[in-house]
Amino acid sequence: MLAGTLYVVSTPIGNLKDISIRALEILQQVDLIAAEDARHTNILLKHHEISKRMIRYHEHNEERRAQELLSFLE
Repeated sequence: MLAGTLYVVSTPIGNLKDISIRALEILQQVDLIAAEDARHTNILLKHHEISKRMIRYHEHNEERRAQELLSFLE
């Protein structure tokens, strides 16, 4: 993984097994996951036995979280 790199990873809508191998590899290697729907993301991560620091990032906290994410990427 490259330091200061933002990866955008799409997640399956239905079946949790419908995620690509590359997406799983990225989720396993990153230091932080920013998720719009933390409940869905937690279910997905647990299903694939991935344990990572996660923050919620959605329209209601976007301004506050954007700066935090930018600082993390620097």
